This record gives sequence, structure tokens and C-alpha cells, in this order.
Amino acid sequence: MRLICNQAVGGSSPSVGSRISTLLDANAQTELVAPCAMGATRLDGKACAADLEDRLKSRISECPVQPHLAVIIVGNDPASHVYVNNKVRSCGRLGIKSTHIELPANTEQDVVAQHILDLNQQDDLHGILIQSPLPKHMDEEMLTELIDPRKDVDGFHPVNLGRLVQGRSDGMVPCTPSGVMEMLSWANIDLTGKKAVVLGRSFNVGMPQALLMAAKGADATVTIVHSRTKDAQAECREADVLIAAVGRPEMVKPDWVKPGAIVVDVGINRIDDASRERGWRLAGDVHPDVAEIASFLSPVPGGVGPMTVAMLMANTVTSAELISKN
Repeated sequence: MRLICNQAVGGSSPSVGSRISTLLDANAQTELVAPCAMGATRLDGKACAADLEDRLKSRISECPVQPHLAVIIVGNDPASHVYVNNKVRSCGRLGIKSTHIELPANTEQDVVAQHILDLNQQDDLHGILIQSPLPKHMDEEMLTELIDPRKDVDGFHPVNLGRLVQGRSDGMVPCTPSGVMEMLSWANIDLTGKKAVVLGRSFNVGMPQALLMAAKGADATVTIVHSRTKDAQAECREADVLIAAVGRPEMVKPDWVKPGAIVVDVGINRIDDASRERGWRLAGDVHPDVAEIASFLSPVPGGVGPMTVAMLMANTVTSAELISKN
């Protein structure tokens, strides 16, 4: 079994890149699972998230107030309800108070907006999350902008995204990209000077991921690959670190990957599979055979997904700490 030490230090630092790697207490050591059967060492998001939660518990015990997260979900999308239930369970494990606001799909946008405004004014509430996707008649961007930036634990408010662009560490950082950074730090992977390729340019994953990897303290040299890139495969094959966040099942094949590269699979896609009793399976954006080429590979499921939820909890605790001081 391969042992990898993880060290992270408490407190903030001047840069966003270093902040992500310093969320937790010093001198923490964690064991990764054994290398994947085909070669690559597995970046185990479940183990990393559990490690992070253990350290969050000490922060919560020292926080002068009980952190409190509110989740708004509109409609009956089954996957969304699973995600929300996972978040509520995580709150319960950590001692974070949770409020679950469930609304029917035909709810008027003004009703959702009023809920957000009311939550903004609630002094004992520190995090507000709108579960995506929303019904088609709603403007998710506009509703996100109504959230108090201090309580925007998803990190999607323009104020928080703007601070990320500036390299500032005093805003909420989007959970999936920050979860990737925490997982790489946990595995003791140094990004300094490495060529990193982010496949995908969404506002909530791809673009903030690129910013975090290029920020001072992370110091990777970053390329963003997207649908208009002339030769996406060639760009990816040059990467020392490849982050796949494009939403296309198993798009990244072994011949897209440089031997020995570190590959993080952010994608989670449901695809038909007649060999499974339920008729489908979950697949990432990276083909499983990439494990034969990569040095590290995050699984789907069990990789980035658990880290996204864990970083949501971390943002909620951070918000409670900051709001209680003010």
C-alpha cells in the first residue's frame, strides 16, 4: 500500500492558491488507498473529505456560533434531491444546523427571491445555497446575485468570483474547484511550475479552477481547453496535470494523456449500460483505461464529488467564523 503524507496549516494566507492548501490543521497525515489495479494511484475523495471533516469539527467546536446552512430546492429533479440530502447529512455529522426549503416546480421566481432576501437578514444563518438546476422559467444568475456575498457558500456571486480573479483570499471560493485543490494538496502533489490543462470553461468549475491553479501559492502554468480549441487532444497530452470538467462521458481517452500525468475527473454522467441491473451507470469525463497511463487518477464516483460537499461545509464554517467576528 502506498502512503502519502498530507500537510495543511490552519488560518488564512495572502493568496487564494495558498488558502486552499491551508484550510486545515498542521501535520495531518493521511493514507491513500492502494494504487488502482491498472497502475494509477487513486485520489480518494471520500478519504480526503473524511479527513477534512475531522478538522472542521475542531473549528466548529471553537466557533462562537453554530454554523447554519440553508438550502433552497425548487422542483422534483431526483438527482438534485439526492445531492441536497447528502448535504443535509453532512451538516448532521458535523453539527452544522441545516434549513431545507423545498418548493414546487411552478413556484414564481419572486417567491424564491423573497426567501433569499429573508435569509440574508437572518442573523443566525451563515450560508445560502440554491440547488441547481432551477426550473426553466427562473433566472439562476439573477437569484444568485441576490445572495449576501458573505453567505454565498457556493462561491458563485460576482463579488466572490471577482475576488478570486484578484487573487484575494477573503471571499467564498467555488466548492468543486477548491475541492480539487484540497485533494491535490492532501495527496502532497506540488503544482509549482507544472503545466496544467483545464478541460472546460464553465463559470462554476473550469474558469475558477484555472484561476486557483495559476494563483500565487499554487503556481501552475495553466491552459484552458474548450470547444473552440484547435487540437484539444494535443493540448491535453502536454499536461502534467489534467482537470477534466467538460460533461462528456469518457471523452478523455488514454491517447489524450501524457504518461505519468496527474488526472482529476470532475465529470459525473449517467450513461446507459444494459449489463447493469438498473440499466445505467455513472461515468466520468475520463475513460477508465487512463489508469494505465496516469500516475494519479480520481475515481467517479468517490473522487471530486465528496470533496465538493466537504468544501461546502468548510465554506459554511468560514462564513460563520467571519460573520460572528463582525
